[in-house]
Amino acid sequence: MSKKNGIEALSRRGFLASAAAFGAATWAGGALAQDALDEIINAPRRGIWDDQFDAKASRTATAVVSNNPTFSPDTVYNTQAAISQYQRIASAGGWPQVNPGQTRLELGISDPSVQALRQRLMISGDLPQSAGMSNSFDSYVDGAVKRFQARHGLPSDGVLGEFSLKAMNISADIRLMQLNTNLVRLQSMSGDLGQRYVMVNIPAANIEVVENGRVGQRHKAVVGRLSRPTHIINSKIYEVILNPYWTAPRSIVEKDIVPLMRKDPEYLKKNAIRLIDGQGNEVAPETIDWNAEKAPNLTFRQDPGKINAMASTKINFHNPNNEYMHDTPSQGLFNKLARFESSGCVRVQNVRDLTTWLLRDTPGFSRQQIEATIRSGTNTPIKLAVEVPVYFKYITAWSPMDGVVEFRDDIYEMDGEQQLALQTTSAIEPVQDAVLPQ
Repeated sequence: MSKKNGIEALSRRGFLASAAAFGAATWAGGALAQDALDEIINAPRRGIWDDQFDAKASRTATAVVSNNPTFSPDTVYNTQAAISQYQRIASAGGWPQVNPGQTRLELGISDPSVQALRQRLMISGDLPQSAGMSNSFDSYVDGAVKRFQARHGLPSDGVLGEFSLKAMNISADIRLMQLNTNLVRLQSMSGDLGQRYVMVNIPAANIEVVENGRVGQRHKAVVGRLSRPTHIINSKIYEVILNPYWTAPRSIVEKDIVPLMRKDPEYLKKNAIRLIDGQGNEVAPETIDWNAEKAPNLTFRQDPGKINAMASTKINFHNPNNEYMHDTPSQGLFNKLARFESSGCVRVQNVRDLTTWLLRDTPGFSRQQIEATIRSGTNTPIKLAVEVPVYFKYITAWSPMDGVVEFRDDIYEMDGEQQLALQTTSAIEPVQDAVLPQ
């Protein structure tokens, strides 16, 4: 047996032993788990703003990112271990609800509700029990809140605002259900996905670029909204288009562009969108009755350029839904908390890094040549020398490494529990691309 296999076998035996111990504790009424909870509640009390905080521990508090792919044996194993952990937590009664007496809890605040916050963070493993109990939102709590936020895809600012509080007050029972639901999804992708592949996790609005079993790049994404969802699909990327034309889908012509033309007859001209008839001839917008019941039966095509809806790049993959991945002229979209605002297609942050990786085996398109082509403004379709698998999947709970459990909102309401859905939209701003692309 190899050293690696031996370690894995020992690790799995340890997991099984842990699971057996959990079963005994549950059979005994959850006594062991309750003892651990009692230790948290009765932990030593610390004074106001004590100076024992370890700065190094704070820096590592938010270190929840792993280069393990979402679809990997390690992730499946770690998620199974997380399920065992959450079973123990749920059997002991879960964690307390955090109900701040103040509008926001953050570093420097003293409030009685911080004690419940400390208990909550200790039970989920974000705050060490040695931090003790007090009313003080000190550096220990600040680091733990940041770690919690990072695990839930929230800005790690240490402030317990609306979204962080909502995530924190979802019960352990519901989180356990979410983990079990997603374990099935993870196990369904346990086969050979390819040496090189791209994975879009829709509810995380995140893209993994995987090679030789490790994540080499990560990209923020903007994915489809609930009313126009991005489809779950296995496919292959076959083409990259630099300086693409954008052809508006019929749905966007009817729902978005025609109403905009009724308000502003110069909209098409301002956005370099041309009307093309069935013979390839350009049609003047002023010859169209924009108040007619039906939208004109014409192609709406936007010229390449900086205001093009896809900016520098379009990435095509085989699918029946006319969906694709692309750049955007509105890079500020990637700074939004809720990036679920497209009409099905996927915007990619730092898309040129992804393009370079995709075209690595395609002669004539080094990074320098890609940049030169984009600067030229010439529409350039490029067939990949080797098609690259791409997976659009729906994973809202997983454990990428030991002791770290990630959760995301159930944006398409597929997990079967309303509390997991994205219920509040106060942080979602309207998309302000040059036009309204898919």
